[in-house]
Amino acid sequence: MEEDPLALENQVCFALSIAARGVVAVYKPLLEPMGLTHPQYLVMLALWQRDPLSGKELCRLLRLDPGTLSPLLKRLEAAGYLTRDRDRGDERALAVTLTPAGRALRDEALKIPPAIVSRLDMGLDELRTLHSSLTRVIAAAHQESS
Repeated sequence: MEEDPLALENQVCFALSIAARGVVAVYKPLLEPMGLTHPQYLVMLALWQRDPLSGKELCRLLRLDPGTLSPLLKRLEAAGYLTRDRDRGDERALAVTLTPAGRALRDEALKIPPAIVSRLDMGLDELRTLHSSLTRVIAAAHQESS
């Protein structure tokens, strides 16, 4: 019998969607004590890596539109983790900078990656291979939509 090309369980989009929701759910109890949602955590990861960043750079790194990023930044600023100011070099641009509390939160966040590896019960090599495959999928999908 021939395989159905439209069978739900055979769809890459379905597997990616279910996997993404499942992995974000694994992060949730780890992020809650830090007062972060998963999208806010992604913003913080970008800033911990490269602080300060412009709003435009954050949008590019996180692949978010400004309308989606803006409320995340507002909530993180209200929590005391970052500041949003006009860039001194370009008044039209937004400069996003970590506060001391935002920088200090990084120490707590260092516990998250090993907890995720443990919870997913996958070896680092397997996770690196998965990451590499997903990165190729993202690049291919981005190429198509550009």
